Amino acid sequence: MSVGLEHYLILSAILFSIGLYGALAKRNAVVILMCIEIMLNAVNIAMVAFSRYVTPSLLTGQVFVIFIMAVAAAEAAVGLAIIIAIYRSRETIESTKFDLMKW
Repeated sequence: MSVGLEHYLILSAILFSIGLYGALAKRNAVVILMCIEIMLNAVNIAMVAFSRYVTPSLLTGQVFVIFIMAVAAAEAAVGLAIIIAIYRSRETIESTKFDLMKW
């Protein structure tokens, strides 16, 4: 039995669902940030799988994945910096306690 496109897409959908559940259900800001990273990695898996099975001679999916990984690294760095700044001022990282944008 060989691993086909469907297997990669199922794995990608499962990872994306786990990340979406974690991002919507959890309160800890660090866990939410990690769940967003899981969702980005699920998209990366799907993109590489489509690139490999649909157009194997072109490397467009792999190139897009490199850009997504760079954006994800920047997002993680900025997100952690924001979380640390909020923790220093509020002494908590629970997302329900963030009311910085309220009047």
